Order: sequence, then structure tokens, then C-alpha cells
Amino acid sequence: MGFSYIKSKQKKWEKKWRLEEELRLKEEEERVAKMEAEAREREERAYQKRRLLEEQENERLRLKRIEEKKVIAKEKWDNQRDTLVTQVREHMQINNMLEEIRVIIGKRDPSLQELDWTNWLLSDPLNQRLADLDLEIAMAMFKRDNLLAKRRHGTRGKKKAANNVLTFAGSSATDYVSTTFNPDNYDGTGTGLNHGFTVSYWIKPAQIGGFLKALGRRPETDGRFEFGLRNDDDVHVGIGATVKMENNRNAGVEDGTTTNTGHGMEKDNWYHWVVTYGGDDGAGISGDRYVRIWINGKEIYKDGAASGTGNENGMGTANWRNDDTNTVNAASNLYFGARAAFQDLDTPYTQGWACSLSEIAIYNTEIDEDGTFANAIYNAGFGYDHRNNSNVSNLVGYWKLNEGSGTTVKDLSGNGNHGTLTTDGTEIPTWTRNSSYE
Repeated sequence: MGFSYIKSKQKKWEKKWRLEEELRLKEEEERVAKMEAEAREREERAYQKRRLLEEQENERLRLKRIEEKKVIAKEKWDNQRDTLVTQVREHMQINNMLEEIRVIIGKRDPSLQELDWTNWLLSDPLNQRLADLDLEIAMAMFKRDNLLAKRRHGTRGKKKAANNVLTFAGSSATDYVSTTFNPDNYDGTGTGLNHGFTVSYWIKPAQIGGFLKALGRRPETDGRFEFGLRNDDDVHVGIGATVKMENNRNAGVEDGTTTNTGHGMEKDNWYHWVVTYGGDDGAGISGDRYVRIWINGKEIYKDGAASGTGNENGMGTANWRNDDTNTVNAASNLYFGARAAFQDLDTPYTQGWACSLSEIAIYNTEIDEDGTFANAIYNAGFGYDHRNNSNVSNLVGYWKLNEGSGTTVKDLSGNGNHGTLTTDGTEIPTWTRNSSYE
């Protein structure tokens, strides 16, 4: 019994131990399994976290690339836009320039005489502007003008064609041309030159002396309009009131001879005069009252709008009457070769000048301020046609005085203020030939 009992007990213990070992092993397996599950879970969380971070980084990089592409695209567009804007502006400038060139070519007046390049530029401000815009086109116009001038005047022989001019004997015969041109009402509508004017003419004196008039009228009040000499050395221009513009020794007008060294005009030489007036500054009329005088393209006198109405020494400004009533001088018309005096006098002729005259032109505006117009006419000589320039719409009186016969001189401005060869004495003005200019 003892051995069997012990052996039975031993088996029970062994079975117990085996069960305990199995239980322990099972618990160990469970613990290991749990630990492995926890490890896998931690690894999964870590993986998910890394994946999330990677996705976030990838998204950040994607958004960054998108922004970079946007920036690049914007810069590219800005550059394209700037290029397009520049191209559009350049295109507009070219179009504007071409349009201005087209307008200039349409407006400019071809020269009627062959000119060199410098004188061609000076003959018309539009020519200078055209040269500034496109030199090649300007040079083409220059060549075309000279070609047309050659065809117009012919090229056989070097001698210039002769022209007719009107010659006056002066006070010895009291001969003159009386016109219907009234500086206060030149077109019959009450329009006057008190708003400003330009007078241009050619004269060849046969005498030099005191108070000689190439053309003019002397009205009763505030409307003088006369152009000539005061004495051997001084010019004499009356505009408006009693203002007289004088210039000692003509500021050096020369004709190239040894006897004339700048002391004034001389006999038997042609001189070109341009006188401009800036208009009155009275009621309803706006003007600067400036007066300028050019002889042979040289400015010899300039006076401006200072205070006062002037004086007999020519140091003040011109001052026409300050309104457009045109009642003061309604009957005072223009003479050539002398000055028309008061209309109620028995002898309206005064201060006659023995001289030759040609190409008298009157504009109703102050054209010249820098001598461009005066020089253009002087350089063109008798070939200048006042009906063929950019100021022709302002031409209110134009007498070429080249008819050559008869007793009438035509006003070519369209206002019909023709002139009649007249005398208070023994003979009327005579037609003579002049071969100095075309």
C-alpha cells in the first residue's frame, strides 16, 4: 500500500505539475501574443503616423509646386502683357505718326520754285515737321517739289523769266492805285484787321527820303494802316492810333554793295518787307499788340505789349481801336504808291513814293513770330504764290501787280477789292518789266 500510494501521489503531482506547466505555457503564450499584438498595434500606429506625415508632406510639396507654377505663369503673363502693351503703344505711335505724315502731305503746299534743302525746310513749317517725322519722306517731297518747279518754269536757259511790276513816279505826278480794300471792313461783313494782320510786299525805291509810303491809309481816329520810310535811314509804320514804329538805320539792312553798309534802304535795289501785328487787347478782342518788321528776311523791329498807347518816337506798342463797331473809318480805303489821307479832304493823296511795287499780300492774322514766313517769301522771291500756302484761308488781299497793261489790278484773294491806276496830276502808274526774279 505504501508504494502504490506513493506512486499514485506522484502521478497526481506529475499531472498537477503538467497542468500547471500547461497553464503557465498557455499564459505565457497569451502574454507573448498580447505583447506581439500590442507591438503590431504600435507599429501600425507608427506606420499610419508616418504615412500621414508623408501624405501631408506630399500635399505640401504639391501645393508648393502649384504655387510656383502660378508664380511662373503670372510672371510669364506679366511679361507677355508688357510686351503686348509695348507693341500696342509702338503700333499706335507708328499709326499716329503715319496719320500725321498723311495730314501734312495733304496740307502742305508744293514749292513753286527750285530751292535747296535748307530753304525748302524754311519755306513751310510743315516741311520741317515732315523732316522731323520721317527724313526719307521729306527728302522725297523735296525732290518732287523741285521736279514740279522745273516742269512749271521750264529748264531751257539760265536766265529767269521777266515779270511785270507797277512803277510810280511819286509826288511829281501824284500817281497811285486806289483800291476798295478797307482795313476795317475788307470783306463787306464788318471784319477788320484790328484782330491782327500780316502785310508782305516787294519794293524797289527810286527815291529815298522823308515820309514816303509804299501803301497805306490815314484814317481819322485809331486806325492807321501805313508802311514806308520816315527819312533816309528809318522805316515808318503806323498801326492803329498815333503809334509809329521806327528803327534807326534799319538794323543793318544790306544789299551787298560797298555803298550800303547797313545804313538803310538804297535806290534801285529790291527789298522785301513783312510787317505783323498781334491784334488789339481791347473790349472783345484778345491780342498781344506785338509789332514785328522784317526786311529781306531780317527782323529789324520788335515791340511788345507794355503799358500805354505809344508815342511819336515809336517806343510804345500799337493800339487799334478796341471794338468791332467799324464806324470810325468806314470810308477810308487802301492806296498803293502813296497813303490815302482823310476822305473829306479835296486831295486824298499824301506821301507818295517814287518806287516799283509787286506782290502785295495782306493776311488777317499774325503769321510770323520767328521769321520763318518772312524768310520763306524772301528766299522764294517773286516765285512765291500767296494763294498756295498753309495760311491761304487767312489771305484777305492779294495784288500781284503783274498784269502788264490796263488800268486795273486784280485782288486775287477772292474778296474782290480790285485796284484802279489813278492820278491827281499828269500820269498814272506805269507797267515795267523786272527780270530780277521769277
